[in-house]
Amino acid sequence: MKLRTNIYLEEAQAAALDQAALARGISRAELVRQLIDKGIGDSASSDLEADLAAIDASFGALSDDDTLNVVARGPDDRHRHLHRIATRRIVRR
Repeated sequence: MKLRTNIYLEEAQAAALDQAALARGISRAELVRQLIDKGIGDSASSDLEADLAAIDASFGALSDDDTLNVVARGPDDRHRHLHRIATRRIVRR
């Protein structure tokens, strides 16, 4: 069930919505619904899928790059802190 909602937009906002809706072949209302879903939650799984696809697509991108200089890192303060937390004994009272 859809609920009717009225909002006030600036002229530039309404024009931008109309232009984007026309480019997608959908109504202004449908575009607003899609933007709300994307902005407040309904797109979490699609964002994850897009992120995973980007990670998959980038796999091996630097494998043939001879100019890549990898700097070896030793333990730093963050590493020591995390190690200390991970190995700390839990004291129960």
